[in-house]
Amino acid sequence: MWVVGIDEAGYGPNLGPLVQAAVAVRLPDGDTAGWETLRPHVRRCGDGKDKRVMVDDSKKVHAGSNGVARLERGLASVVGVPPGPLGDWLRGITLPGIADELGGEPWYVPTDTVPLGSEACPDLRPALAELGIEARVVAASLICAPLFNQVVAGSGSKGTVLTAGVCGLLGAVTRSIPADESVLVQVDQLGGRRFYGPLLQAAFPDAWVAVEAEGADESRYRVEADGREVRVVVRPRADGEGVSVALASMLAKYLREVCMRQFNRFWAGHVPGLKPTAGYPVDARRFIEAIRPAMAKLGIAEDAVWRVK
Repeated sequence: MWVVGIDEAGYGPNLGPLVQAAVAVRLPDGDTAGWETLRPHVRRCGDGKDKRVMVDDSKKVHAGSNGVARLERGLASVVGVPPGPLGDWLRGITLPGIADELGGEPWYVPTDTVPLGSEACPDLRPALAELGIEARVVAASLICAPLFNQVVAGSGSKGTVLTAGVCGLLGAVTRSIPADESVLVQVDQLGGRRFYGPLLQAAFPDAWVAVEAEGADESRYRVEADGREVRVVVRPRADGEGVSVALASMLAKYLREVCMRQFNRFWAGHVPGLKPTAGYPVDARRFIEAIRPAMAKLGIAEDAVWRVK
């Protein structure tokens, strides 16, 4: 069975992109979490320190010093981070149109290379294949301030940006996984939302969507279209429950951190002594006030940098 995880990073900040990602992991039948199957090669944040790579909820993996390096090591080892220009990688994994939108950002440098670290990461994919496991990036979405604000202005809610991204990623799942293979999609809960039938119907317009359960702890659906069945489960804190959602969480956080490094580098080049920001409220206000003169000089409007919600 393919177990696909979907998660996001950067929903709360006022600066930098909202990133959403989907990662698929083929696991043995009956194993929808994957932790025990991957235990010989992967450790979680609560495990003792050893040579295994760390895979877990991105907030835990990224916490403390060298967080980006840990995210990168886990991703490169399990799903791969192709060495080379960042732009080439993103153009290969992002949803249609996203790479072009990103290319319009003044801070974006597609020629920067990944992985960021100089230390080689172990490639676990051959060893995982011996266990019958395969992991791959399905797709990613990076929504920067201009498009983010445009969608919010049209809908009145920033939640629309999140749901539109999930719809796009769900569509990518059916395109990337053969129709004769079983698929379970695990999604981290979108805010406090409990009802996802309309979202799934928008993602699969020609499908029949059956509601199996909807509640605060779990919402479950069965989607049938063209002879294929896709099961979808939405849970709060799903990013800590299964390998696939954890990897999606890590990929989303890693891509956002890579972008924020470029974002901070660009503005520091125009405002000497500027301290970097993670983009979250309060500090984001400090940052936008500091770069406002440079924005005026460069002819960059505030809504091209500042996310309205």
